[in-house]
Amino acid sequence: MKPTLRLVLMALFLGIGTVLYAIIPGFVMGMKPDMLLSAMFLSIFFLADRRTIIILGLVTGVLSGLFSTMPGGFLPNVIDKLITSLIIFGLFMAFKKVIHSFLGAAILTVVGTIVSGTVFLSALGLIATLPKSFFALFTAVVLPAALINAVFMAIVYPIVAGIMVRSGHRSSNPKITA
Repeated sequence: MKPTLRLVLMALFLGIGTVLYAIIPGFVMGMKPDMLLSAMFLSIFFLADRRTIIILGLVTGVLSGLFSTMPGGFLPNVIDKLITSLIIFGLFMAFKKVIHSFLGAAILTVVGTIVSGTVFLSALGLIATLPKSFFALFTAVVLPAALINAVFMAIVYPIVAGIMVRSGHRSSNPKITA
């Protein structure tokens, strides 16, 4: 796949994720599930490579920070998305031969959401103050967000995989990626 097409598709995924993130209301002290994470994970699973992963993490962080309803949440969002993108990309590359289905994508999405939430809350706690305890926010926001993102990924992953196969940008053998 051409690099320009790869970047355009990543931007499309992030645009969809941004709209979903913007319309979901904050439900615990301004925090809300981050649907941009799912868009970033889809980009990692189908499009990212070593040259684009840092850009993907930074752009996702900036978009997430701009639409964050958490006071002081911009910089923690940038930090968390950059770190999370690198960790999930590394895990995806390490387990690419094993994780090649919607179930594997959903599992990596849960792991990624938990990593993201942990890094976000830690960075927010260092930069500003947490409105509640780390544990309270983790259980009230991060764990439900991990479940929501996993369900979303389990639904969307097969659709995107089918589109990629039909468009000729991915082999029908799920072990062979673009």
